[in-house]
Amino acid sequence: MDILHAVILGIVQGLTEFLPVSSSGHLVLMQKIFGIEEAALFFDTMLHAGTLLAVFAVMWQDIWAVLKKPIQPLTGFLILATLPVVFTALAFRKSLEYAFESGQFLGVSFLITSVFLVTAELLSRRARANKGLKSAENMNWLDALVIGIMQAIAIIPGVSRSGATISGALSRKLDRGFAARFSFLLSIPAILGAVIFQSKDLIKGTEATTGGNTDATAVIAGTLTAAVVGFFAIKFMLKIVKEKSLFGFAIYTAILGLLVIVGQLFLNL
Repeated sequence: MDILHAVILGIVQGLTEFLPVSSSGHLVLMQKIFGIEEAALFFDTMLHAGTLLAVFAVMWQDIWAVLKKPIQPLTGFLILATLPVVFTALAFRKSLEYAFESGQFLGVSFLITSVFLVTAELLSRRARANKGLKSAENMNWLDALVIGIMQAIAIIPGVSRSGATISGALSRKLDRGFAARFSFLLSIPAILGAVIFQSKDLIKGTEATTGGNTDATAVIAGTLTAAVVGFFAIKFMLKIVKEKSLFGFAIYTAILGLLVIVGQLFLNL
């Protein structure tokens, strides 16, 4: 893998990890359309590490607030919201691997993301009109569980993790700014879990996992690109969720989903 290829993948990872359009779905789609072989596990792990650095850079104040006072409701909510995705990943590992390899459900999954975004946006607007939005202090265990279940659904390629978790928070009438911040805080254990899970295979040290012919410069370039692009993507989403609408992302994933379905039916995608 050359540097240009690594940078392109870093841009895709950094953008789609945090915009509500599904990073896993775009990765699978790129592989299907352009015949790109799956990136070596080491490189994929480093891209995830780059996006994790982006979360730390943007959310450091929120992270420090949790670390200073670990015994608080927010910590419990983050743990509770993480449990469903852990259970899903362990219980349905083989099925999920098939979904990633085949891309069979990709079009439908993009459409599911659209439905999540539109539904959450409408519910949030109704709650705001009725002055029924809840602040962070009013969050409860059911809110966290719903968000966690949405994140578990988003483990399917094509269903956006950030889109699903933000949608879950908005559907529970949580304040829009807090909904976005909670989603990105929740991404830390999710991304960290992916890095740790992949690292188990890296220990084997095979060519497929350590990078094959991918040189160190390309790995560094891809990682830094993912981190920088991810940084601005998080900043962008925090502003969009708080001040704007999610309908644009819903339209994009709906069109993409329909195109993928057409491609699967008629073009053997």
